[in-house]
Amino acid sequence: MEENGEVMGILRKESYHFRALEKTHSELEATLHSLNRRKILSAEEELDKKKFQKQKLAAKDTLQKMIQHYETTGAVGTELG
Repeated sequence: MEENGEVMGILRKESYHFRALEKTHSELEATLHSLNRRKILSAEEELDKKKFQKQKLAAKDTLQKMIQHYETTGAVGTELG
């Protein structure tokens, strides 16, 4: 997503939803980093890790769709049809 810095700046400024998703993505990344540093995880922690990975990927996908939507339409909407 780094190549879209200007678009991301606009979306950060104009879209609460985009900022919230970025924050969620960042928090999940930090949580996963912490889990990955541990040598042994309980079964529950492994399940949580997989859940966090899916949530992080979903957030990233939505962020990318919002960027693409803005690049295509010039609109800062959350309806991504």
